[in-house]
Amino acid sequence: MELADILAERAVLCCTAVKTKRQLFEELATRAAEISGHDAADILSSITSREELGSTGLGNGIAIPHGKIAGLKDVVALFARLDNPIEFDSVDDQPVDLVVMLLAPAGAGADHLKALSRVARLLRTEAVVDQLRDTSDPAQLRAILTAPFEANYAA
Repeated sequence: MELADILAERAVLCCTAVKTKRQLFEELATRAAEISGHDAADILSSITSREELGSTGLGNGIAIPHGKIAGLKDVVALFARLDNPIEFDSVDDQPVDLVVMLLAPAGAGADHLKALSRVARLLRTEAVVDQLRDTSDPAQLRAILTAPFEANYAA
């Protein structure tokens, strides 16, 4: 599964006013609702319920909140680059400024896990993270995220 298949152009956000995890989740849920046609409140509920099980903050300023949505047809990704890092209860206690939210159909197993694995692998690549932090243009951010990984970043 390629990120280009699940990350729409309008699913890339640069957030300047977000100050809390809750505000971030609300912003992402609203945009996800516009993209997917599903209710923003249901999306918000799904990702906050998952977050209550344990933080999806991976460390190094990166988080991958995720949830499952009944009736969703395919996995959907959204990316947010925050101008001001926010507290996220990450494993390393560092604030977060790069966020990929994944939404999957309620019955999705393998596709959801493949997308999660793909995103985590991409965001463990220092060159990718540096590029994401160096631009605030949504088109450039999407291009970085959807570039062929193996050709550009594999060690």
